[in-house]
Amino acid sequence: MNGAEAKGAFGERLASYYHQSDSETATLAWSQQSTFAITRLHSDVGLPGTSNPIPEESAIHVSVAIKPVPLHSYELCIDDREIAVPYIPAYRTSIIDLQSKPVCFVDCGFDYVHYHVPREGLDEIARDHNIQPIGSYKFAICEDDLVIAQMTKNVLPFIGSQDWPSSLALDQFSLIFGAHLLQKYGGLSRLPEVSPRGLASWQKRRATELLLEHLDGNIHLARVAQECQMSVSHFARSFKVSFGVSAHRWLIERRIDRSKELLIQTRTPLIDVALQSGFSDQAAFTRTFHQVVGDSPGRWRREQVGR
Repeated sequence: MNGAEAKGAFGERLASYYHQSDSETATLAWSQQSTFAITRLHSDVGLPGTSNPIPEESAIHVSVAIKPVPLHSYELCIDDREIAVPYIPAYRTSIIDLQSKPVCFVDCGFDYVHYHVPREGLDEIARDHNIQPIGSYKFAICEDDLVIAQMTKNVLPFIGSQDWPSSLALDQFSLIFGAHLLQKYGGLSRLPEVSPRGLASWQKRRATELLLEHLDGNIHLARVAQECQMSVSHFARSFKVSFGVSAHRWLIERRIDRSKELLIQTRTPLIDVALQSGFSDQAAFTRTFHQVVGDSPGRWRREQVGR
């Protein structure tokens, strides 16, 4: 997923602000033609000079250090004001409003994952929880945020690769990430409890039709939500009420169901079973099958055929 054409501080554009030529990126079209993006930037030697100012935009910039940054190695200015930066352990989080003109300098090797989170998408999540859009988000440096740290560890192997589980997986990731930002950095002790109704019969039928037509997961929640005449956040929660699992999980279960049919009813090689069941390759199929079923596809097939 390449976000080079979209506007915002992510991907190659973000890399250029830090005088870097390479970046690894995953992007997702969010609400109001904005983009949720994940960009990984790393350098063995640090920056050759102070970063270029990031143009103001209505977005939150979340940065996670993948490896520690020594004390006195990182200088940061927000709104032309110097910020004291402590020693930064691995997987600590920084939260910066991109309307604050951040500029930095790092004189050592670094490895960071940056999340570009548009306010429009956060506002939509807020409205779906019956709260007003958040005016300002808490500034944070070196925050020990266990949720963002774990989400970053989970997503790290897929940034910039062709092996991203699916578009739906990134959709689900972005909604969880956005809801966490709202709660922890938007001044809320917790998101208000909302009891969404499930999908209407016609919505369930249309949603499942679309998902099954895209068994590989290469369809975005926004498309399905639009067909159901709902916002993405509202649709995601209503789908879970109706089916007991997220749309992404529901589709994984349907892939496994399809693979079981092929394993039992045909002699199709495992690689072809994987592709016909919506998986990108045999390794992804085997890994997911084992997670869901508790056994490898080959062993499960032999046991079923031998009964």
